[in-house]
Amino acid sequence: MSGKQGSRRVAWRAGVLTFAIAACLGSVAGAIAARQESALPKPSAVVKPSAYVSLEPVPRGSDFEVAVVIEIARGFHVNSHTPRDPYLIPTTIKAQPTAGLEISGTKYPKGRDEKFAFSPDKPLDVYTGSVTILLHVASRASAHLGANRLPLTLRYQACNDSACLAPVNVPVNVKFDLAPAGTKGRAVHSEIFASASASH
Repeated sequence: MSGKQGSRRVAWRAGVLTFAIAACLGSVAGAIAARQESALPKPSAVVKPSAYVSLEPVPRGSDFEVAVVIEIARGFHVNSHTPRDPYLIPTTIKAQPTAGLEISGTKYPKGRDEKFAFSPDKPLDVYTGSVTILLHVASRASAHLGANRLPLTLRYQACNDSACLAPVNVPVNVKFDLAPAGTKGRAVHSEIFASASASH
């Protein structure tokens, strides 16, 4: 075998070895990325909303409040309703039009400033832990008596210290009984509404 042929064979083997190493490293990196991605929860699983009504039953023609308590998984946060940067997705809650019911006001809690690894110099206005959104609802004379449902949609984007999940819309159903006008409604869940009012 000539020296030139030997050099070519060595170079060919080196090229094959380099390709094999690169392919192996690429597979390892892909596996790590897939494992990290699979370790993240579904966006809809990060926040658990619960709805509470202030009166039981609700007299037709009266106003009442709805408290939506959102529990955010430990290690995650969502943007407040008023994030500082316009590109950040605010946490919002909206009601679907329902005959005889009107949302006359929505109160969001204040966020808190926190710094994260992806924004070490600029704090973000976020919600963590448990926060409550209050909705003021007016029932009209046309509202349906008996069992009622007020469909809400909670929108948020959850992030941890290193990654953000996709924005998500989560349905929240408010269920309550509507009684004839003049019925005396009993105040319920007072501790939730009192605590929420104090934090807004």
